[in-house]
Amino acid sequence: MAQRHFEGNAHAKSYRCYRVSPPQDLIDEVLNYLRKTIHGYLDLAVDVGCGSGQGTELLAPHFLTVVGIDVSPAQLKIADVDEHAPNVCYRESPAEDLPFEDESADLVTSMTAAHWFDHPRFLKEADRILRPGGCLALISYTMDFELEYEDRSPKLNEICQEFYAVLHPFRKAYIGSSCLQVYKKIYDMVSYKDKEWHECWRSRVRMPLSSYIGLVETFATYQGFYENDPDEARRLSKTITERLMEAMGVSSPDTEVVVVVKYFYILASKPQES
Repeated sequence: MAQRHFEGNAHAKSYRCYRVSPPQDLIDEVLNYLRKTIHGYLDLAVDVGCGSGQGTELLAPHFLTVVGIDVSPAQLKIADVDEHAPNVCYRESPAEDLPFEDESADLVTSMTAAHWFDHPRFLKEADRILRPGGCLALISYTMDFELEYEDRSPKLNEICQEFYAVLHPFRKAYIGSSCLQVYKKIYDMVSYKDKEWHECWRSRVRMPLSSYIGLVETFATYQGFYENDPDEARRLSKTITERLMEAMGVSSPDTEVVVVVKYFYILASKPQES
């Protein structure tokens, strides 16, 4: 059964403000994989569970049309409110009932959302709309971000691990102990012979320390903690921020750190017609 989360207006705004986009070199990996089977122009890319559209926009230079799909009107409103490429549009739809014709898409992707889908139904729908030779690309990352700041990184990451440990009991039961394991199960369910599993793709993103805290606060674990005890959740964020600033030897949460994001992803190619 599909799960629905992150649909409120406030959370959609936080998503847009704090969530990181896949790095360009990872997008290039997807495109290079797709180019092994489709050599002409690329017509349609479908980004399922697009949220506020950060990843969707990265596909715009490479396809004639890019469509971001999400079940949340609030997320789509945020995605569509900013100026975006003229070949990008957004539509409200569940992942399990995509509004496209059979064999119409060159790429079906999902960036940090596929774990919430009804996987058998979504994979069946992705197969329906993918053209022969089209690519399925499911991208996500682990929540155990690492921080880098001068020579203080080991101490910072000790504090981060304490942060994550407090949040871990609030993981959604649907996800279990590891999102990575959910994607490995999805990989096993993909019926295509030509498929690849990749993990430990590291991306280093520079951002203010306050944005790192905001990023963690967008996750389901923190949201679960906040729903349980808002005051304690806010107190935790404040305490972690203060401890990190002390460890860094700085007085402002606007001080920039490097956040190391660890990606994993699935690539699969629909068989060509014989």
